[in-house]
Amino acid sequence: KASIVENNQGHKNMHSLTLTENEKSPKIHGLDVDSWHEWLLFADLFHFLIKSGCLDFFDFVDKLVARLADHQHILKTNHVTWLFTQIIRAEHVLHVLNTNPRKVEISRKMLALHSEETSSDPSSPQSTLLEHVSSCLTLRIWSLNTAMRGTLNDEHFRKGQQVDEWLRQASKGESKMDYTNMDARSTGMFWAMSYMTGQSACDTVISWLTSGGTELLSASNLQSSDRIMVIREVNPVPISLLSGLSIHMCLKLASQLEETMFSGQAVASIALVETYARLLLIAPHSLFRTHLSYLTQRDPSTLSKPGASLLLLELLNYRFLLLYRYIGKNKTLMYDVTKIIATLKRKRGEHRTFRLAENLCINLLLSLKEFFSAKKEGKGSTEFTETLNRITIISLAIAIKTRGVADADHLPYLMPTIEQILATSQHTWSEKTLRHFPSLLRNTLIGRMDKRSLAIQAWQQAETTVINQCTQLLSPAADPTYVKTYIGHSFPQHRQYLCGGAWVLMQDHPENVNSANLAHVLREFSPEEVTANIYTMVDVILHHLQMEIQRQQPLQELMMKSCANLADFIFTHELLPLDILLLALIDRDDDPLALRIVVSLLESQELQDKIKVYVNNHGRPEHWQFSGTFKRVELQKALGNHLSWKERFPPFFDDFAARLLPVIPLIIYRLIENEAIDAADRVLQLYSTFVHCYPLHFTFVRDVLSYFYGHLPGKLILRILSVLDFNKIPFSESFLQHANASNAATPPPLEYFATLLLGIVNNVIPPLDNIKYGPGEDVHVPHKIPTSSETGPTYAFEGQKAFYQIPDPGTYTQLILEAAVIEILSLPVSPSQIVSSLVQIVLHTQPILIQSNHYLHGASSEVCSVSQASPKGGRTDSLSTSRSTFSVSGINPCNLASQSGYTCQQLSCLLIQACGLLLAQLPQEFHAQLYIEATRVINDSWWLGDGKRTLGELDSAVGHALLDPTWASQDNTCTAVGTIVSLLHSFFSNLPQEWLEGTNLIIKHLRPVKSVVVLRLVFRIMGPLLPRVANSRSLFKKTLLMLLSVLVDVFGKNSQPSTPVKAADIVDIIDFLHHVIHYEGQGGPVESTSKPRAEILVLFGKVVESLRPDVQHLLSHLKPDVNTSIYAATHPKLVQNAM
Repeated sequence: KASIVENNQGHKNMHSLTLTENEKSPKIHGLDVDSWHEWLLFADLFHFLIKSGCLDFFDFVDKLVARLADHQHILKTNHVTWLFTQIIRAEHVLHVLNTNPRKVEISRKMLALHSEETSSDPSSPQSTLLEHVSSCLTLRIWSLNTAMRGTLNDEHFRKGQQVDEWLRQASKGESKMDYTNMDARSTGMFWAMSYMTGQSACDTVISWLTSGGTELLSASNLQSSDRIMVIREVNPVPISLLSGLSIHMCLKLASQLEETMFSGQAVASIALVETYARLLLIAPHSLFRTHLSYLTQRDPSTLSKPGASLLLLELLNYRFLLLYRYIGKNKTLMYDVTKIIATLKRKRGEHRTFRLAENLCINLLLSLKEFFSAKKEGKGSTEFTETLNRITIISLAIAIKTRGVADADHLPYLMPTIEQILATSQHTWSEKTLRHFPSLLRNTLIGRMDKRSLAIQAWQQAETTVINQCTQLLSPAADPTYVKTYIGHSFPQHRQYLCGGAWVLMQDHPENVNSANLAHVLREFSPEEVTANIYTMVDVILHHLQMEIQRQQPLQELMMKSCANLADFIFTHELLPLDILLLALIDRDDDPLALRIVVSLLESQELQDKIKVYVNNHGRPEHWQFSGTFKRVELQKALGNHLSWKERFPPFFDDFAARLLPVIPLIIYRLIENEAIDAADRVLQLYSTFVHCYPLHFTFVRDVLSYFYGHLPGKLILRILSVLDFNKIPFSESFLQHANASNAATPPPLEYFATLLLGIVNNVIPPLDNIKYGPGEDVHVPHKIPTSSETGPTYAFEGQKAFYQIPDPGTYTQLILEAAVIEILSLPVSPSQIVSSLVQIVLHTQPILIQSNHYLHGASSEVCSVSQASPKGGRTDSLSTSRSTFSVSGINPCNLASQSGYTCQQLSCLLIQACGLLLAQLPQEFHAQLYIEATRVINDSWWLGDGKRTLGELDSAVGHALLDPTWASQDNTCTAVGTIVSLLHSFFSNLPQEWLEGTNLIIKHLRPVKSVVVLRLVFRIMGPLLPRVANSRSLFKKTLLMLLSVLVDVFGKNSQPSTPVKAADIVDIIDFLHHVIHYEGQGGPVESTSKPRAEILVLFGKVVESLRPDVQHLLSHLKPDVNTSIYAATHPKLVQNAM
């Protein structure tokens, strides 16, 4: 693995250097924005690999020098020297440079890669850095090894002195260096300083952030009379300045900022915390740490300090949520946060920390894209709250339905996970919700007992006692001292009805309830008790409304009064957390009034005002772009009375409105499930700007379109799309035009789909290795493509973007692929039309593309042939000679080649990969259509229906059809069947294992099979699946049985094949079956001791009886009968188990 990584890093280095060389910008080679970002991304990953010990540093240097030996002309900048300077202080590198016998040799090789060429744009900060980086590296190597002193020339020494002198000049006098107003050269010099004297640069940043001094927070920000010391706000350090600092210095700076944030005497400023967040986002691999364990290991008392846990939870929830998903640690964080929740949910008065942790856990659950266990240990009931249990089921439903279960090994854990959740959850999902669940979940939950009627019965039994207690506690003239009596002596089973009792006493007059006493009691409750109160209050409200409706009370009047009462609870007196109330209401969608109340609350002016304030103060999703001074929101204004009571520490990013960010998307799901399309449209219209602030808003759009595919009207689809910022997502130019088309019967032109596929080829499919190393050979990079107005729309490679620019979905390749998925799911045409268009592009461009041996710059529409390609002795299958590819498809394949940068032969294969990858991301409705379309293409082939062809012609046709397209292109042959088989293989390889269950559909469509030709085709299509599904016994058995059934179709005792065939002609298929069942029995590559499972032998024994005697003979060794099978006779234990 290490060797592979080293080779890949060498390739990446050469690729980046080529970008540097080939850049046509008037700026310095490779210092345009895209190229510089590529180098920063690579440096972060390279530093991480070196730090983790994944690379042999000396071996890497040797290989890089060897590859550059014949390409010295491309070393026109000091990027490689800069890269070495990034990792020169890594512990692994320091160790080998100090102890390895080859340290002098390797040091000289590193220094030999210096380039002293003058930049064409000396004013840019990157140029300034690269100008001085040679000195930084040389001085560092010299400090490690005095034997290298001779390599330090006067120029290196002078450059080092320039950095020192610049620092002295910038630090003296009254006008000290101001990071908010640094010119390009100062920025470059500061970057160089971070490589040369990292601690000085680190101290400078800390002094900037603390330059405002401290202040005592005013009493208006606190609920108590004491004061708290905070660092005054300044501007955060710009991310453009942070991005050029050395990674080693960033590590030091992050550590110092953590010390100030979590162990300092004063509460950190928002600018300091924001700078820390930006620091980790610019180098997500090198600087990442699992905060809860990392900070605890560094100082076990850190998170027990006042305010430290709150600050960390805010960072995790509002700044690092997507970072953890990007690194793949969001599931681990979810388990860690669950432990915090478990310790707090029964503690009285711990509402602020608990609700923040719970909201973080909601976000983490919704960020998971694959199957997950609700409990890390996998045993016992979950430690989730009732709210989290319910959201876990929803999250599993979304993940399984929109992305499938990737690994069959996960499926056995699904039932235990559901049982863990249901063990502590009282909820029953409505029929309208369950009908959209994936069958795996729906079949488990559909028979769950509905306990809602029991909840109302329990309320009715306790109602008299509860109302008596509430009258004493909540009447306007109630004795305040009774609060302590109630808290200390009321029965726990009655406390959950406190809010329900208050609702009844209110009688549509909020003044009837002593809100001060109610607020006091709710604050003294544990968070778990408050949650229980919310859920039971919702039950009481809905029951009360139904009773009033039965008494012929006007529904509109009842709804107005109910919403006004809730508004008094939530907005006037801030007694309860709104996010939990909304979630409780949408979970009662069995009662249509619940969703009407939700929509009314969302449309209320009070909430709209709070949302507007939040968006203005905090809502900008690109927080890293903000350069002004943050304003602290007062604690009570930010969080409300219920959460701010007894709290001292001011919030940073937390807010009453921010807690609703994950809730609004869940409300949209529930409204759509209940066919409340107009209500969903209104909510999105009101909250589209707010939902855009949701960190997972891109994922939400992609998932909701997939989850409800086929159930969304065009108007709502466009409203959902309005959540996205189209300027930042690489949608096709004509996307909205086609999404908004009024004629659903007409699909977009094939050129539209071809553009989508080309975008995936250029930006998602790993580039082919076109880089050649050797004397006189040029370096060819396919993704840097000259654009031309004559070749149509171009979808060329745009360069990778930094993680913080696209945190959702996380990488540019994911963004391109997911954007294509969103486009497909938004089109108002049927899956069959879309699949047909995609398959047509692959089929009709394939023969033309592989005809041309011309490279990109030599190809043109004139040289692209439209000649037919087919096996010898036959005409082109599935292509009519009466019409050209141009008239059929409406696209020019040669233009595609010119826009891709690949040869025509390469592009022909890559289009198949891109099409298979895209189809595998789409809902299963598309998969079924692909199988139908594939069957049509196969059945249309001449050699399946032409009984006059000779056996030699059929063999020739089958041989060509089953060749890999790459091989077929070598002798300029291509068949539609070969292409469709390759497309299916590409599709299968990208499907999650759970969705492979549907692959047998294509065989069902082809049966009954009457010829060996189709038999071979079936085995060619399905054969590669068997090793992949070997870990799923049921799926393996199902697929194997299907193949054996096809074998019986052709070689059964009563079969009548179209052409007589001897059993000896399928010995290769028999060998394959023998091998694959041993592979499944072994659970991996076959060894001398491998043996099939007894269950599979029994299956073979049953099927073999239906075959012709001559074919039975070939398979007799796999029968469990010891009298007829040598294999069975020599494996008696296996046979006994089979019986």
